[in-house]
Amino acid sequence: MECSRCGTPLEKPGDYCLVCETRNADAVVVHAESDHATLTFLDEDEVVGRTDITTTPEDDADLEGRRVRNFAGRIADEVRRKRPEEVYVAGDRDVVQAVRADLHYDVYRVPADDPVAAVVERRGERELDVVEKPPSEKVGGTHSTLIGGRVGQRAIREVAAHPHVKKVIPGPIDASGSGARGGVRAKVTRADGNGNVRLLIRDGSSVQENRVVTTAMDREMGERVRDDLNEALEDAELTG
Repeated sequence: MECSRCGTPLEKPGDYCLVCETRNADAVVVHAESDHATLTFLDEDEVVGRTDITTTPEDDADLEGRRVRNFAGRIADEVRRKRPEEVYVAGDRDVVQAVRADLHYDVYRVPADDPVAAVVERRGERELDVVEKPPSEKVGGTHSTLIGGRVGQRAIREVAAHPHVKKVIPGPIDASGSGARGGVRAKVTRADGNGNVRLLIRDGSSVQENRVVTTAMDREMGERVRDDLNEALEDAELTG
């Protein structure tokens, strides 16, 4: 493959051209299993290349943890070669979580049954505005107390870090629940007509409902953000 702008031969399809500083793939779709990953490179809706990366699982738990991190690092290196605008992931939770940790990109979850088709369909929809603020600047409101200690704070940060979240407004704490399950759990509820959602954090018998203002303009787009947020909470093992 050659650079779409200057014609310089590229080492791999979709690579960023260092000669004329041109991006040749604006999105990467990573479909990862525990021992194999397929990376598909898109330029708008066109597939410009694919790369497969394989690894062998380890029986020893310590070696397996190192193996997953190394595997994720190889995937992340391929993504960085492209310098894409967007990265989408599907598949094995441990691998996806490790890839997220290795990349300094906004990473979006998509369904694993046909992730490339899901991304092409999603990118054909109206794009949502991106909020370029650190999570700490998105959290604020009348109620400053957060439920669940450090775990609750981590759930708030996870949601606030999403690029389509404008603001997270902590709500009052209701301690009248039954408390049948212990531990801190988080879940994002269905979007309202304006595309905004609510983050419910439960800690024993207490629950806090936090308003999440998104860049979505309607319920349909808000549901898309909600799915992303719940996937992120699940990957961070915050859903209980």
